Amino acid sequence: MATGALMFKVPTTVLAHGSGVSKRASRDLFERDFSSNFDEGSGERARHGGVRTGRKWATLVVSRASSTAPVSPSPTIAEDCKECSVLLRTTKGCGLGVSRYPDFVYNAEGGGGRGKAVKMEDGRWSVKFDAAEVNIPDVGFRTTTLLGIPLPPPIKIEIVPEFLEGIVDRDTGKVELNFLAKFFFSTGPLYRPSPLIVETLLTTEKAQGELRGGTGTRLDADGNCRMVGVARLAPIDDLFMDTFLMMPTDCLADMAANITFTS
Repeated sequence: MATGALMFKVPTTVLAHGSGVSKRASRDLFERDFSSNFDEGSGERARHGGVRTGRKWATLVVSRASSTAPVSPSPTIAEDCKECSVLLRTTKGCGLGVSRYPDFVYNAEGGGGRGKAVKMEDGRWSVKFDAAEVNIPDVGFRTTTLLGIPLPPPIKIEIVPEFLEGIVDRDTGKVELNFLAKFFFSTGPLYRPSPLIVETLLTTEKAQGELRGGTGTRLDADGNCRMVGVARLAPIDDLFMDTFLMMPTDCLADMAANITFTS
């Protein structure tokens, strides 16, 4: 490995005391300049109480590695790692669209969960999240707006994941996760119909249903991505909900997320 050197002139007192090197070792290792003229900035003289004193200087040579020196690897997954942990975090900028109504703008920041990832023979990763530990914030007054207006407080949709697993290609950034969840709609304690069953493939590619569709964004270097999926909602035998949502119909899930792997 090619190396270079940096040269400094420092007081021998620094070498002897500041660096922990003895005075004798300092004299053996470094060249001192005691010239009476103290030219070229190698020394200086001063008078203190009629006593002439001189500051002694030494040349310090420090080796320096060239730019070709190897850089320590960042704490990421080793190339030979076959199994690791994966963390999914949902972020701001999510969306939810149902039937022909305008999309909800949904802030899912703080949600997500951990899972396991296994490297397959083709280099892609099979990931599986524990549905019981995956948390997705409720769609409600604090997280959701419709046409710029916060969702009225009585209305809330609780999202309970039941299944989340799929494939992540870290080389291309493509992500596909099979997602199954129950959406519990409520307007306070007075009205709680049966849950909507949402089953879809969340993908960073294009998703298209009969009425709704969207396009995701592949993983970037920081693990950020956008996944979209279209689920077909079946009637739930509730007259109001079936009529209001015009079921059967499409439900568009738009999830902004961050996915990271750790060994």
